[in-house]
Amino acid sequence: MVQYANPGLDASFAALSDATRRGVLEQLGRAEASITDLAEKFNMTLTGMKKHVGVLERAGLVITEKVGRVRTCKIGPRRLEDEMAWLERYRQLWDARFDELDKVVEELKRKEQVDGRKQRE
Repeated sequence: MVQYANPGLDASFAALSDATRRGVLEQLGRAEASITDLAEKFNMTLTGMKKHVGVLERAGLVITEKVGRVRTCKIGPRRLEDEMAWLERYRQLWDARFDELDKVVEELKRKEQVDGRKQRE
C-alpha cells in the first residue's frame, strides 16, 4: 500500500478534525484569549483546554505566550495554503468525475425518452 506522508498536512487535518478545536480557532479569530477564558467558554477543564491548544499549537495554527501566570493564545501565522492546495486538487478531481457522471445520466435519460417513444408507436 502506498502511503503519502506529509506531517504538516496530517497535523493540520488532525487539529481541525475536532469541533472544539475548530471552535477555539473561530474564537481566536475574533480576539486573543487566555487558556482559562477558553476553558470557561467551552465548559471544560483547564487541562482539557491546554491539550486542545497544544494540538493547535503543534500544527502551527495557534501560538501562545506566557506572561506571568497567564498563557494567552492567538491565531498562528500559518494560512493553511498547503491544506487548501491539497483540497483544491481533490475538488477538481471530484468535479471532473461528477461532470462525467452527469453525461452518463443525461445519455440514459435521452435513451429512456427515445425508448418510451418507440413503445408508444
